[in-house]
Amino acid sequence: MENFKFVLTCVAIFAAIILVASMLEKFVCKDRKRFSSTHYISYTSIFAAMAGVLMLIEIPLFFAPGFYKLDLSELPALICTFYLGPVAGVVCELLKVVIKLLLKGTSTAYVGDFANFFVGCSMVLPASVIYHAKPGKKSAIIGLVAGTVIMTIFGSLFNAVYLLPKFSELFGMPMEAIIGMGSDVNGAINSVSTLVLFAVVPFNLLKGAVVSVLTFLLYKRISPILHKSDEKLQKKA
Repeated sequence: MENFKFVLTCVAIFAAIILVASMLEKFVCKDRKRFSSTHYISYTSIFAAMAGVLMLIEIPLFFAPGFYKLDLSELPALICTFYLGPVAGVVCELLKVVIKLLLKGTSTAYVGDFANFFVGCSMVLPASVIYHAKPGKKSAIIGLVAGTVIMTIFGSLFNAVYLLPKFSELFGMPMEAIIGMGSDVNGAINSVSTLVLFAVVPFNLLKGAVVSVLTFLLYKRISPILHKSDEKLQKKA
């Protein structure tokens, strides 16, 4: 029953994020393009497939417990959202998690997978909206920095308030044991708050910084290729 409730919560949150992304894309994004459905779906799927594969490549971090591992799956999602808009970025985030689950399954009772999607959206969505509100190099940088900050703040609070307790509940691991895993890598970790402060915060900052730099460098180079045939592929209004 608890697992079923968790799944329903995930579905409800996804629907809410898609609704928010749609509204922002419609009323805030100044460069909204109308691509054909085939073009839109194809590119979103391609970026999601790349993100799903990157999600399988996890890098353990010396300052965090073993269940916090760095992956670069936000990189294709950010490129996707800069190219196609906020909704595509959110869909890409969802599809990458589905692909990862199909290829590897879950080792965190789905809590870690849900966290990856939700926390990923907290970076991808604001970065996309800021960029598309006034497209350009400056807005891309501002969007990536803002996305990193928002992901760090939101991800840390979300871990403390919901994700860690839910992981403890669904995975059947006492909170003391989870905190103990943190203590093993950092003696200063002795509570949920210190686990978040010394593990989750630097984890999100590091991930945001790495994918932001890579996104900025890569999108700048592949953007001309992506946009080369836009005029032919966009729907006529």
